Order: sequence, then C-alpha cells, then structure tokens
Amino acid sequence: MIRRRSTPGIHKWSRPAIVAIAGFGILNTGYLTFEKLTGSTPVCTTPENVKGCVDVLSSPWATVLGQPLPLFGLLAYISMFIFALAPLALNSRGNHKNQKQLENVTWWLLFIGAIAMSVFSGYLMYVLAFQLKAICLYCIASALFALTMLVLTVMGRDWEDIGQMLFTALIVAMVTLIGTLGVYSQVNLSSNITESTDGKPTAITFTPKEQPNPEFGWEITTKSSVAEIALAEHLVKSGAKEYVAYWCPHCHEQKLLFGKEAYQIINDNSKVECAGDSPNGKPELCKAAKIESFPTWVINGKSYSGVQNLEELGKITGYTGPKNFKYFR
Repeated sequence: MIRRRSTPGIHKWSRPAIVAIAGFGILNTGYLTFEKLTGSTPVCTTPENVKGCVDVLSSPWATVLGQPLPLFGLLAYISMFIFALAPLALNSRGNHKNQKQLENVTWWLLFIGAIAMSVFSGYLMYVLAFQLKAICLYCIASALFALTMLVLTVMGRDWEDIGQMLFTALIVAMVTLIGTLGVYSQVNLSSNITESTDGKPTAITFTPKEQPNPEFGWEITTKSSVAEIALAEHLVKSGAKEYVAYWCPHCHEQKLLFGKEAYQIINDNSKVECAGDSPNGKPELCKAAKIESFPTWVINGKSYSGVQNLEELGKITGYTGPKNFKYFR
C-alpha cells in the first residue's frame, strides 16, 4: 500500500494566516489614511524626547505622487487580502474545477506583492532610522506585517522551480527599489521660501537638510514685519504659551511664520522647550500640560495642536492690530 505524504501544517494555515495579517495591515493603514485625509492627529506612543509618528507621517516621505503614503499601503494590503482569500472562498463553495489554477496564480501574486512590500518597507525603515531618526510604531508594524507575509508565502507551498522563484524575487526587488528611489528622488530637503513682490502672503514650507542645534533648532531665515511683531507682543500679553521641541520641523515652520524678530519675542517670553536633551529643555512643564504633539499652543486654557497661521492666532486671542502678515502655511 502506498502511503500518502502528509501535507505540512504550514501549508494548511499559511493562507488563513496571510488573510489575518493583511487584515491587520488594512486596519493599520486604513486608520492612518483616515487621519491623514481628515487632518487629524493619530494616537502615538513614543519615548520622551524622541521624534514620533506625528513627525514621520508629516515628513516628505509620507506623501507619494501627491497622495498620503498610507493610502498606497492600504491598497497593497487589500490586494494581498484578496489574493490570499480567493482560493479559500472558492473552495468553500465546492467549486474545484479552477481552484488549482487559481491557487497557483494567487501564490505568485502573493509572492510578488510580498517581495515588493518588503523591499519598500525596508527602504522606509532605513529612512526612519537614518534620515528621520524617529520611532513610528505604525510604520514598524507595517514592515513586520510585510515581512511575515513574505515568509508565509515562501514557506506556505512547495515551489517546484526554485530558480524561477529566486529570479522573480530578484527582478521584483530591483524594480521596486529603483521605482522607490525614483519616486523619492524629488523629496525637497530644504526651505522653499521666496518672498512675493506683489504684497501677497508667501507660503511657508520647510523640511530639514541638516541636523538641528539642540539650543535653538534651525536658523530662522524669514524677516518680520510690523504685523508679526505686534501679534507676538499681543500673544505674550495674553499669556499664550507655545510648547515645542527643537528637532520638530513643524515648530520651525511656526517660527518662520513669525519671522526672526517677532519670534524672538515669543522665544523670550512664551516658548516652552519640551526636549530634555536641549539646554533650554523643561520636559516636566510639558508633561504637566499634557502636551502630546509639537507645536502646541495653550491659550486661555485650551490647546491648539499643529502649526497655526498667524491670522488664526489673532482670532483666538482677540488681536486687533495690523493683520497684513507676510507668510502663511
């Protein structure tokens, strides 16, 4: 009697496991996509004085082709979910005619998708560690999901042609890496501020091209007008407080909106540095104020997170002085 070779356990549960992991990936990226598109701040837990996911998700790498990066991750996880689930759904209906062919096709699609996602996630982990020097639990979780799906895909079936599998993996990895580098080759890592000559406000954008100084962050390159100086003096008189971290690019954008002269007034009277490794740091005050992201303005007992246009700060505090501000975001 010929004994049947038993099917390894991992072959039986690899697809359901991929479905489950892709489901977690959908929840992860779906949440971040929603927060990004609605302008909300995702819930992030990171050690004190370490850049976290808010800064990562607002960095230049968090946008691809004008769309939020989590949206592309969401589409990728949905695809993997469908590829893994399709043969299982067909099998549950008792239709075995095309199931074998569908399994073969979807295994290759899962393999290609997992390779591409793992390579792309690997690049993002490099950016996270060496460019942004931050901790983003959502990003790390997504990278682990992609890597786990790749392992399950490779081990989840008997690959008849190992050479073809390795050749395909090499081609997909190279194409993904070249495409990734091409997409991010246009990332602007410098200030992009050109003052208008027609009297209209100038848009402020900033991403760092050098490491910040723990004492003051980056140099303020914009100049203040009478309006910015008047607003800064009004904010000080009204008791407004700005909580910042020297390494936060958005905090620097807030500085650029005021300009060098006006922000010096804020710096001397209303700014609270939250980074503990700064010589000016007072993290205990930030913790007492329950500051979760930077910059955060506390005005009349209410918190306002994120960069605030000067016109908005004026409205909040009842400012009635000149309002021909030079910059906006």
